[in-house]
Amino acid sequence: MAKLTEKENYLMCLRGEQPEWIPHISMDPAIPGPSAGVSPSVIGRKFDAEGRMWDIWGVELITSKEAAGGRIPKTWDFLLDDITKWHDVIKAPSLEGVDWEMMAKKDLENAHIDYENQAVSYGASAGYFQNLMAFMGFTEGLCALSEEPEECEALFDYLCDFTCEVVKNSIDYYKPDIFGIGDDTAAWGNPFVSLEMMQKYFVPRYSRVTEFAKERNLPITLHNCGKCEIFMPDMIEKVGVTGWNPAQNCNDLAAIKKRFGNKVVLTGCINSSQTFEKPGITEDEIREILWDVANQYAPGGGFAFQVHFIIPDPNDQFVLWKKATVNRIMDEISHEFYQK
Repeated sequence: MAKLTEKENYLMCLRGEQPEWIPHISMDPAIPGPSAGVSPSVIGRKFDAEGRMWDIWGVELITSKEAAGGRIPKTWDFLLDDITKWHDVIKAPSLEGVDWEMMAKKDLENAHIDYENQAVSYGASAGYFQNLMAFMGFTEGLCALSEEPEECEALFDYLCDFTCEVVKNSIDYYKPDIFGIGDDTAAWGNPFVSLEMMQKYFVPRYSRVTEFAKERNLPITLHNCGKCEIFMPDMIEKVGVTGWNPAQNCNDLAAIKKRFGNKVVLTGCINSSQTFEKPGITEDEIREILWDVANQYAPGGGFAFQVHFIIPDPNDQFVLWKKATVNRIMDEISHEFYQK
């Protein structure tokens, strides 16, 4: 029997089967993972000649040393200060004349995908919460959700209609193996919105987008940081999510594992900045930490390794050693776990 590829093994896990080894979702560009992401460039970020960046709605995205390379909206120059005026401010880019097939061909070429070993993960941004916060900031955005529900719903429908139009016209040209959505609706300690708000504003519109995946029998992955466990039953049962990243350990992951088993792949389940920050941590201690995580979440499937290191100083040899050691041990455990 031919040996499974990393791609095939990961797709087994996303289908709710026990894989032959624990998938390792790499956060290191030098280590290829079992999937490669690609999104229609028509919804991609735009740069000017000076390197400044904007999203498709006109939100300028900036970075700083503290953000470790991440991009956030300008916090002093929001597009929208009154949700009732969104019709005049938020304008979807025109899709007239887009050559969807040629766009997909170029996007796939630029993604440099190893098709034998990497699943194609088609990304369709459904970040309605994040978009509202980017347009208005958290103070005004959260107030709008409470005070102007009809205007918020109208805006979300507008964003969703545009996303669905892009997906409808482009998805089949990418020939994806996985369908990915994302929306960061929680901080480390608590979600930003109530369960009722999630069910009213967001679940129905996520579901409209993921319907394209369900029609094609594609597994659906969700990116949602923070303590969003209260939302996960709806994400799994209504939106159709079969993989969640990063499943951070501020959530009661044991309860989710107990309830859903291998119906959803919990990706990560560890906070590297807390877990591996101990001065002088040894290889044996790293191995013990990673085995503990695997023993808790990997039985029967439904788990993938993922560790994210932020390295403030690229010349910090101890942090670089930790990163390399963690990656090596994850790979060791990945291939030993189901054989033991």
